[in-house]
Amino acid sequence: MKNVKISNLPLLFVFVQACLGTQIYQLNGTDPEGQEVGYGLSFDSGSKEYFIVDPKSGNITLVETLDREKQDSVDVNISITDGRSKVVERVTIFVMDANDEKPEFQNMPAIIDVLETTEFGRSIYKVEAVDRDTGSGGSVTFHLQTPQSSLFAIDINSGVLRIKSGQMLDYEKAKTHFVTVIAKDGGGNLNGKEQFMSSTATLTVNVIDAQDTPPFFIGTPYFGYVYEVSVPGSEIFTVSAEDGDVGNPNPVSYSFDEGHDGVFGINKTSGCISLLVAPIYLKREIFNIKVRATEISSEDEQMDYGVTTVVIRVVDLNNNPPTFYGENGPQNMFELTMYEHPPEGEILRGLKITVNDSDKGANAKFNLRLIGPGRMLRAVPETVLNEAQVTIFVEDSAAMDYERHQFLTFKLLAIEIDTPERFSSTADIVIHLLDTNDNAPKFSSDYYIARIPENSPGGSNVVSVTALDPDSGPWGEVKYSIYGSGADLFLIQPTSGIIYTQPWASLDAEVRSKYNFYVKAEDAEGKYSLAEVFVTVLDLNDHPPAFNDNFLEKTMVIGAPVKIEAVDDDAEVPNNVIEYAIMKAEPDNNIFDIDADTGEIKLKSYIKSMAIIQNITKKRDCSWSLVVQARDRGQPSFSTTAVVKIDITEATQLKGGPLGSFLLLNRNNSIQIIGMLISIISLVVIVTVIISTATFLRNKKSNRILPNRRVRRRPQKQHFWNFKSPFKSLETPRENFTVQEEQQEPEVIVKNVNHNNNLSTVVRHWPPPPCAPSLPPPPPTYVPGERHWTIPTVSAAVVPKPKQKPVIDKRDTVNKALVSELKMRLEQKKMASPYIT
Repeated sequence: MKNVKISNLPLLFVFVQACLGTQIYQLNGTDPEGQEVGYGLSFDSGSKEYFIVDPKSGNITLVETLDREKQDSVDVNISITDGRSKVVERVTIFVMDANDEKPEFQNMPAIIDVLETTEFGRSIYKVEAVDRDTGSGGSVTFHLQTPQSSLFAIDINSGVLRIKSGQMLDYEKAKTHFVTVIAKDGGGNLNGKEQFMSSTATLTVNVIDAQDTPPFFIGTPYFGYVYEVSVPGSEIFTVSAEDGDVGNPNPVSYSFDEGHDGVFGINKTSGCISLLVAPIYLKREIFNIKVRATEISSEDEQMDYGVTTVVIRVVDLNNNPPTFYGENGPQNMFELTMYEHPPEGEILRGLKITVNDSDKGANAKFNLRLIGPGRMLRAVPETVLNEAQVTIFVEDSAAMDYERHQFLTFKLLAIEIDTPERFSSTADIVIHLLDTNDNAPKFSSDYYIARIPENSPGGSNVVSVTALDPDSGPWGEVKYSIYGSGADLFLIQPTSGIIYTQPWASLDAEVRSKYNFYVKAEDAEGKYSLAEVFVTVLDLNDHPPAFNDNFLEKTMVIGAPVKIEAVDDDAEVPNNVIEYAIMKAEPDNNIFDIDADTGEIKLKSYIKSMAIIQNITKKRDCSWSLVVQARDRGQPSFSTTAVVKIDITEATQLKGGPLGSFLLLNRNNSIQIIGMLISIISLVVIVTVIISTATFLRNKKSNRILPNRRVRRRPQKQHFWNFKSPFKSLETPRENFTVQEEQQEPEVIVKNVNHNNNLSTVVRHWPPPPCAPSLPPPPPTYVPGERHWTIPTVSAAVVPKPKQKPVIDKRDTVNKALVSELKMRLEQKKMASPYIT
């Protein structure tokens, strides 16, 4: 038997990094005898298995992530077999690099020190970074993050950092520089795309100070004064200078350059300028003296220097600052005790303050300012010459609040206006505030919501309210009370604010579930505030369902349900939600269904006639007794039962017509019968109103009474309505109703007595009375020989009342007389004939 072999197996696999599940190669082997071959792949013991091979197709698939930086080659054993013989070959798979590594800094971040005098272009640091990738992905170039604004430049290849050409470090401007360096590789393939990787690091450059800055004077410009009482040796002014190289300063020596005229001297160490002669020997009023500050090196050599000008003015003596006086002499502390919130504009008369400057002229002119919290007080006058009485009055009363400040401290400042010295003095004003009852108690909330279960015992706590009064003493003590229509069942502890129920109170959610009332917080002087309390009584399941009667009788027509109903007096769901169930039925327990929600009892759907029921029970009597249970859904659940006697009958068309059938079918449901009767009566009333309205509109034009008119009433027939009971059969259908003719009514003739019209007689034919839209109530039994009465119908027109009193003329008076006479004659006719109404 010949051996199998792999025909396309190379000596080396070159593999580019690929995603998991990628097919990287396909083995192709043959068997000289034509047998089917299988493939295998194995690794050395302890080696990670990066690949698998499909034994049939020879496809080699990547199953573990490759990383060239960790392992650049993988040794595998590839085998092929035809089932009898097996060939194994060892293959090395080299992993080609992908650009998946960022450059790594070797000496960053770092901190270096550079002298500020370092020349530009000189190297100050070399940045080193390594990229573990190969090829272009492993090459590293260096860049600065902000090259335009930086004082530095970096070599792109070597990483050498230099001071940029034309730039210099300056310790006095910036002591530290932060340089962000970017290391970027040359790019390479990663997952099929060109990828560039980079890293950043920060280099901190500390600038070392060098002696390159001259001394500078502090607090310029300088002004000094010589007064008439000055003596030789008096200090006029002191200048101060420091070395500009603050990192490593040298001492400074002071001297005059010019302008001193030999009458002033200066201490070369302290910079103090003093007077050398008496003021009377001064020949100028103003001296502009040039003062030099020279830097002295450690070798006691003079180095760089700075110059400034000192202006010295010879002036009249101003040696008295403003001074505050009280009742007993000079005083710099004034105290006053007063109540909070004084009226605005009120003068604080308890403060007796006088201010005085003993100098003369402009030297005695000064401003007064009151400095303190807010703008509570104001001092007048604002400008004083020599002496003034200081008046302080209230400007903001609301801010002077004891609850915020128990005492207030102000400074009264007097400062000269036109003098070079600007002498000033201050006095402290301390005001001790006394509390007043200026605050009402305030509740922590505008309303309180509480819930309490019903049937809670008397004295149960409901809710605690809190009100605070920031006033002190008795004014800050709060007492509580409640009032309102809903407060009858509740009490409140006056000091603690705890609201509880009356000892005798019994809360019942079914009677009342919501209460609201007001709680009042009041201080000792009657200042108060209100809050509203809402109390909800939580319903408990304390009422069982109840039927109207424990024994109910119902008549059921086949095809129509009967309904029973129980009531639960609980206030809320699910305590008052009732479920119905049939517990027992006799004689048969399986012919009724009940709706659990509505309580409707009906026969099973297969029972369509009485015959089916009689076949089930084998009895002619179709009467059942049911035990029905009503159960609520509360926790715990309550239930009650009732016995329902049901007589089953079959719906038949009665001889009395649909009305009789309706009454029979609903004889146990009085509400439906009453509803039908109300509907019929309403229909009759509506039709009657419509007919009456039409008659009124028809007769409206004939509302005026003519003087010579004969009114005739058309003979009407009296209708006698006879109808039989719907519960009795009629002999023939046409005998359902019998209408008898009524007797003829005599004419009513009205003569024209006043002869004020050309017509001799007027005969009016009255319209017949409206017919009832439905059957009227049955008349009394007709007895021959008795008088037949008719039901009259009266029509009239109502004249609206005029808004203004009409003007009565002579014609109206005559018409009224005619109408009155006509009415009298009609009344006489009615009395003469019983048939005329």
